[in-house]
Amino acid sequence: MMLTLRTARPADLGAVEALLSAAGLPLQGVADHLPQFVVAEREGALVAAAGLELYGTSALLRSVVVSEGQKGKGVGAELVQRLVERARADGLEALFLLTTTAADYFPRFGFVRIDRAALPTQLHASEELRGACPASAVVMRCIVERQP
Repeated sequence: MMLTLRTARPADLGAVEALLSAAGLPLQGVADHLPQFVVAEREGALVAAAGLELYGTSALLRSVVVSEGQKGKGVGAELVQRLVERARADGLEALFLLTTTAADYFPRFGFVRIDRAALPTQLHASEELRGACPASAVVMRCIVERQP
């Protein structure tokens, strides 16, 4: 039962949206940013997904979702790590995220809580910040360390 991580393809949109719906996560903007998503596949089925929304030298980490049967197996951590590595390779300076349920999960990847007012202006174009994610969500930032 090998897990395969790969970049999302257009045909994955329905499965990604189904995972997000099952987890109660917003769907707005997913289709627009699907090329920046990474999905996890096991035995031909999508079992997890996570994506980036790129805005200049920053990105919003969004839609980190793992199917019920795969939770607790490190799949989410693999996806987040892959996206942090992609951000580093692409020369991004910082990743941001909004969460209502996982503020204690993301510090292991270098994310720290920040005030919503500290978000870069260009991120306000995101559907997540325009109402898809509640105003009560915790805002977090990870400074992407450049490789020497």
